[in-house]
Amino acid sequence: MPEQRRAWRIVLEHIERDLLAGRLGPGDRLASERDLSADLGVGRSSVREALRVLEVMGLIRTATGSGPQSGAIVIATPSGGMSALLRLQVAAQGFPLTDVVQTRLVLEDAVVTALARSVDRDTSTVHRLLDAMDAEGLAPEEFLALDAQLHLALAEASGNSVISAMMAGLRTAIESYVQAGAASVVDWEAMAAHLRAEHRAIVSAVDAGEAEVAGTLVRRHITGYYTATGLTRETPTTH
Repeated sequence: MPEQRRAWRIVLEHIERDLLAGRLGPGDRLASERDLSADLGVGRSSVREALRVLEVMGLIRTATGSGPQSGAIVIATPSGGMSALLRLQVAAQGFPLTDVVQTRLVLEDAVVTALARSVDRDTSTVHRLLDAMDAEGLAPEEFLALDAQLHLALAEASGNSVISAMMAGLRTAIESYVQAGAASVVDWEAMAAHLRAEHRAIVSAVDAGEAEVAGTLVRRHITGYYTATGLTRETPTTH
């Protein structure tokens, strides 16, 4: 078993070198299992194991049969793999809450700042979510699920695929933590009204192209909720 584990890592390292050197790129097909096995001196089972790892990571897709779509092909936008990895780390409680909050501060400040400065921004999905959060009778868990979706929609609207993937991966953590915080809120209706107002102020600043204002508002919004609900004892900072 140790020999087999080392063998599939040899395959991974070989493909990584080809990617870094530009010998492989998005849309390119990997060599066949037979060729990789012969060229690298490893068993075909080790090649298959390496390909399974790469597929789970979102770096390749595989298809059986023949033709232009068969075999293992490098995917152009492997954001799903990054999101899945972050979700697994979150599920395993690998990230402390303070680290998640600090990461949100960095990412979401960058998101709203970039959006506000963009000349072709599209916040239509964000506005639909704002309207959905105005619906009467939303339970706290329903409201906060929309809240997490809203923050993800802002990231996706920014056009930065790396930030979008990271926010998608952290979404589970964000939603679970804010749900936990809601349990300590005595007057949920007042809290929901406050959050609605903050969301609309952030989006208004983005739509008006006020980058610095949007950044300040989103940082205040994130830290305010975590401190108000007692999830963090001190206000997290980006420093």
